[in-house]
Amino acid sequence: MVKVNRPHIGIFGKMNVGKSSLINALTGQEVSVVAAHPGTTTDPVKKIIEILGIGPVTLVDTAGIDDASALGVQRVRRTSEALDQVDLAILVFTGELDSYDKNLMQLCSARKVPFFLVHNKSDLHKLDVQITGVDIVDFSCKAPQLPILLDMIKKHLPKSSYSQSVLLDDYVRAGDEVVLVIPIDASAPEGRIILPQVQTIRNLLDIGAVAVCLKDSELSAYLQTHTPKLVVTDSQAFKYVSSVVPPTIPLTSFSILFSRLKGDFEAYLKGTRAIDTLQDGDKVLIMESCSHSVNKCDDIGRTKIPNWLQKYTGKKLQFTVVANLDALPDDAQTYKLAVQCGGCMVTRTQIMRRLNILKEKGVALSNYGLTIAYCNGIFNRVTEIFRK
Repeated sequence: MVKVNRPHIGIFGKMNVGKSSLINALTGQEVSVVAAHPGTTTDPVKKIIEILGIGPVTLVDTAGIDDASALGVQRVRRTSEALDQVDLAILVFTGELDSYDKNLMQLCSARKVPFFLVHNKSDLHKLDVQITGVDIVDFSCKAPQLPILLDMIKKHLPKSSYSQSVLLDDYVRAGDEVVLVIPIDASAPEGRIILPQVQTIRNLLDIGAVAVCLKDSELSAYLQTHTPKLVVTDSQAFKYVSSVVPPTIPLTSFSILFSRLKGDFEAYLKGTRAIDTLQDGDKVLIMESCSHSVNKCDDIGRTKIPNWLQKYTGKKLQFTVVANLDALPDDAQTYKLAVQCGGCMVTRTQIMRRLNILKEKGVALSNYGLTIAYCNGIFNRVTEIFRK
């Protein structure tokens, strides 16, 4: 099993219902400032805790959804955006449910976000609410019954948010040799390897396979005396690596592995072929779900992929880059293609919600590795072992 990024659990509700106190109770620390006056929490506050049976999770404290102050509109907007980025929502209320609480429940249902209710301050307000099909925990931060709350989290947090077996578990077996090609060039981080490479190595160790890490300059000599079960490379080295690895040895990339782990692989396979339909002036959305220092000459999303796409198609295209988890363009439906990075720094839930929005708008979807492979004429080869 592969441990994916920490699942995100959001704490939502009106001002002064005890959201911050609830997070402090869960963490055993004063993570969020607690005060009697409303509006203490502004931007979402995050804290990592360990839950037995799940592992590390990220708790997200949010501003009150009923904030009517001058900055309230912005705070509520940030809270609404946070709802799209969590795997589970804990909706906190005191006393009776009002229109704000009911609207939150409707938003969760509409966005398909799992949720349950916490009736907080039970030492002050008696619980007198029953909703068919919705779990409610009666809770007081002054005498917290954490086991009950943690059990409810375990019940509602989707297992897929913290554990999946779709990296190499379905192809590689114990004892297999897998070569990982890791170029050390201007785009490589100083003194370390990137997260997809780290997670692939760990996955191979868990399987019991043999992981052989090589620079691209060492690959040719190694293959003269070894025949690995699989070669996995950085997508940017596809052109050279595919010329060195014999056709009898399967080849793929770290980005393509992550397109299965975190993205919609079947939609990517279909959408990538839309590259052949691009025309002059068509708009392409590049979704780079991380924030890093940009070297415009070497940046894969801002420079290399646009150059490869225009060279392959022979068309003059328009590109928009959306970094991290920033909002999609308001005119997203006007884009012909959206290319998502591997998503090593975000959760599968966060990626899938964005992809689903684009799918509903009729935008073709692809992934960095699949797009690069298509432009290099090796798309079928590098996806063969994973295609149904």
